[in-house]
Amino acid sequence: MLTYDMEARGGLPLYEYLCNRIREDILSGALPAGERLPSKRALAEHLRVSVITVEGAYQQLEAEGYLTARPRRGFFAAQVDRLSPPSSVPPELSSPPETPAWRLDLARNRMDGGLFPSAVWARLTRQVLSEGNLLAPTPHQGLLPLRRAIAENLRSFRGMAVSPDQIAVGAGAEYLYLLLAQLLGREAVFALEDPGYPKIRQVYHKWGAVCRPVPLDGQGVSLEALRASGADVLHISPAHHYPTGAITPIARRLALLRWAEETGGIIIEDDYDSELRFAGRPIPTLQSIDRRGRVVYINTFSQTISPSMRVGFMVLPPALLERWRQELGFYACTVPALEQQVLARFLAGGWYERHLSRLRKVYRTRRAAVLETFSRAFAGRASIMEQGAGLHFLLRLDTEEDDQTLRSRAEGLGVRLGFLSEYAAVQRPEYAHTLVVNYAGLDLGLLEETAALLTEAVWGPRPS
Repeated sequence: MLTYDMEARGGLPLYEYLCNRIREDILSGALPAGERLPSKRALAEHLRVSVITVEGAYQQLEAEGYLTARPRRGFFAAQVDRLSPPSSVPPELSSPPETPAWRLDLARNRMDGGLFPSAVWARLTRQVLSEGNLLAPTPHQGLLPLRRAIAENLRSFRGMAVSPDQIAVGAGAEYLYLLLAQLLGREAVFALEDPGYPKIRQVYHKWGAVCRPVPLDGQGVSLEALRASGADVLHISPAHHYPTGAITPIARRLALLRWAEETGGIIIEDDYDSELRFAGRPIPTLQSIDRRGRVVYINTFSQTISPSMRVGFMVLPPALLERWRQELGFYACTVPALEQQVLARFLAGGWYERHLSRLRKVYRTRRAAVLETFSRAFAGRASIMEQGAGLHFLLRLDTEEDDQTLRSRAEGLGVRLGFLSEYAAVQRPEYAHTLVVNYAGLDLGLLEETAALLTEAVWGPRPS
């Protein structure tokens, strides 16, 4: 008869404790395969528990495959292959590296949380929740109200006449890159701006795509290098290249469209940071002048609303849209319905437009203050390269030290620097000694101290 000390169960329910003990006996071989277990009533009387407790334990073990039930004969231990005993010393798991507490971080942008329209967002969220329309299935391209609001926003502010049916919503730009790579196939060769945003290269590379870095000239992607690359797909940011800030002029844009038409290629227009232009209207998109359906347009709300909001979208030309539906229509939309509905109301109600206007005003002022302070502090030792847009600019340093030496000295002072050379797949001399300065998180009240700390990090302490 099976005998267990039921008083040793601690805080476990009786049936769960009994389950565990019988399971251990089967795995250890104490209950060999084929051995008949006591009847429910007999074991209940022996252990002084209820029949329901034993019945619950037997049924659970039968469901897990440890017991087999035979009509009118009872329960029998099943044949279970025993695993090797665990090591007495469990392997140590390495902890993720801790993020340093930088005194100054210019390598990444920290958006000003006070600019997020929390009250409006909360009110719209309460409205959506009160209506209780969150249980219906979400179309794989995203909710129609959100796609309509995005289409209207693109028409009003980017001059793009697109149908909501052409828009697909996904959890951020990187997810959309991956879906486009699947849509275009492993045989596609991707031409990428060099220098350029490293994650684009990383996503396509991990998918298994062939990536060819294409250098930039004074007008954007070099046409000669693009043709020589043998690429089928070109991924570019013509309105505001990251990190150089370059803008592709209309003549080069038309030439790129001719390349796509002549070769049957596809252009992925990544419209990163285009909304944060501080002089004049936003640059017209490549998609808006595409007449042959060669351009896929991608944008997100990460920079303009919140980095934690993983909502991006792409506009597919008709031919690719049909392929998308046929080949990738099985994918579910990766953005929660609540977030989609709130964002749709935020766009349609004009809140997004007002929010962008506020962002431009705040960051225009912050940018001007940073540029003025840095120009004065680094006069004769650095030159600023910027295009009046976005949340970063380039600072070319007058120094003979290499980027690694500069980085190491800066880190010793608690300063994190980002270098243009880090964005390049192919290193060139002109990329050296150039910082990518992300200024969004800088405190205007501490700009003098920031400039002094950066001076020490780059050129060392002043002689006393």
